[in-house]
Amino acid sequence: MSHNIIAAAFESRLLAWAKARSKPLKVEVENEVYTPIAGETYLRAFTLPAVTGSNTLGGDHRLYQGVFQVNIVAPSGKHRTEASGIVDELAALFPLNLRIPRAGLVSLVMTPVAPGPGIPDGNTFTVSASFQYRADTN
Repeated sequence: MSHNIIAAAFESRLLAWAKARSKPLKVEVENEVYTPIAGETYLRAFTLPAVTGSNTLGGDHRLYQGVFQVNIVAPSGKHRTEASGIVDELAALFPLNLRIPRAGLVSLVMTPVAPGPGIPDGNTFTVSASFQYRADTN
């Protein structure tokens, strides 16, 4: 339940930003079917939830944590520059300690956005950008 709220909070922020850019980007979220246009750069966003914890003996606390990852899928053969620039934009969009409230839960960005290695795959080159999150309830 709460991992879905957390995913929706991060996705909502990402979707609004991607749409408002001077060069808008399509964002594909989990379980969405999307066929990109040839040569298009787009984003794939998803959460990687960890096991839900509890830090109280009474069991009234819940700790939701995990990783929010955005894959930047760009055309291959254009170096890493476009994807790297988008990683920098994502780092500004999700700064360390950002708190995003949604449905009574506050999601917290726990680590700076960090890029992963570039992965070539035929006509595309994918760079991931991710950060750890957490949310607590009582």
